[in-house]
Amino acid sequence: MSLHRLFSFLAVVLLFAFSGRAEAAFAPPQAPAEKSSMTISLEDAVQIGIKHNRDLEIARLDKQMAGQKVRESWAEVLPHLSSGMTYTRTLKPTVMFLPSSIFGLPDGGSQAIEVSQDNSSMVSLSLSQTIFKLSAFAGIKAASLVRKISDESFRQTNAEVVTSIRRAYYDALIASEKQKLVEQSISRWELSRKDTNALFRQGVAADIDTLKAWLSVENLKPDLIRARNVVSIATTRLKTVMGVDQDIDIALSDSLVFHETDSPRDIAAAYGEALRKRPDVRSLSYQVEAENEKVTAARSEGMPTLSAFGSLDAQTQFSDKVPLDETRWPVSSSIGLQLSVPIFSGFGTSARIEQAKISRIQTRTKFDDLKFQVRAEVEVRLTNLVEARRRIDIQFETISVAERSYRITRLRLREGIGSRLELADAELQLNTAKINYLQAVYDYLIASAELEKTLGRVSPEILKS
Repeated sequence: MSLHRLFSFLAVVLLFAFSGRAEAAFAPPQAPAEKSSMTISLEDAVQIGIKHNRDLEIARLDKQMAGQKVRESWAEVLPHLSSGMTYTRTLKPTVMFLPSSIFGLPDGGSQAIEVSQDNSSMVSLSLSQTIFKLSAFAGIKAASLVRKISDESFRQTNAEVVTSIRRAYYDALIASEKQKLVEQSISRWELSRKDTNALFRQGVAADIDTLKAWLSVENLKPDLIRARNVVSIATTRLKTVMGVDQDIDIALSDSLVFHETDSPRDIAAAYGEALRKRPDVRSLSYQVEAENEKVTAARSEGMPTLSAFGSLDAQTQFSDKVPLDETRWPVSSSIGLQLSVPIFSGFGTSARIEQAKISRIQTRTKFDDLKFQVRAEVEVRLTNLVEARRRIDIQFETISVAERSYRITRLRLREGIGSRLELADAELQLNTAKINYLQAVYDYLIASAELEKTLGRVSPEILKS
């Protein structure tokens, strides 16, 4: 009877196990997690990029590092306080040899006397303070300038990141607009094909016309595939420069429309603004000042150095037979001044002075060359902006004329007095006008973004306001 119950129990267990596996095997697959999506404007993209862009995060850490270097430079002029403790266990006593005559023994010999105890210990407290050291003060000034240079480097990286995000956003916008143009062209050719089929049924159009109408639609479909691929690539690049996950689907809320920007009146005004605001110009000007401090620091190596010091010591010695609480700790203290006057350093100081001077000349030359490059860059950016602005005005009028020409040509074809060659030419002219207008608007927006970077208008303060 017990074996029968055991077999029954095992059968039930196997039945449940098999049913569980069967349910797992034939269970419907779970739906994949839905991708997150967001709709962003240009300013949203910029703000997200500022928070997540890795290059900007590295520049932010460099800025913090420069602040800590300033703190480090103050160490040479602030007090230095240190303490220490030593303990010595005597394994074999230390002896001192004294003349035998001291102990009333015959002259000519010496007597060894133990002068160490079983245990000895010493506690010390030392304080030092630099009073005069010209190189230390020059180092503090140089470190402060390095922090300013780091701040300007952060602003420069910020401007590059913001400009890259704007360019990527505009790239995605123009790719999307060009895709719409291909879709509109396909829609127009679809209407034309319907008109041609209607004319063919009426006996007005030939069979070859219907074939050409069908080919006009089909030949545009590869262009639509390429346009969609360009949109996908542009969106991927935008997400990359923003620093967001590629699995996130993004949609652009802005449109590629023309809006006038605030630009300088002439090249001279733009050049003056760039010299005042550009972070790379300001950074190199601080570098020139830092090189002056390096010359001062090199010269100060030949100047005297004065410092004060003080110490407080307590020491004891005792044998194992003496309890620890009965030991004596006599205290000694001292203070003093230390003056160090360099006399000759093997021409090392003079060599370092000359090296600092040469480095200063190099930095000044780089600064002059940078200003020359800024002048040329400002002129190029302004020229590109003006040229794109003029093309916008021309192409805006061209679109309206091309649309009117297409409507008239399509009407002539429907009436049977026009040809497909005329319609194809009108379609081409309309597409060309719209593409040229979009390209002009795109070029203007890109030129505006580059001009703002060239003038130094892109900064964290402006973005926060």
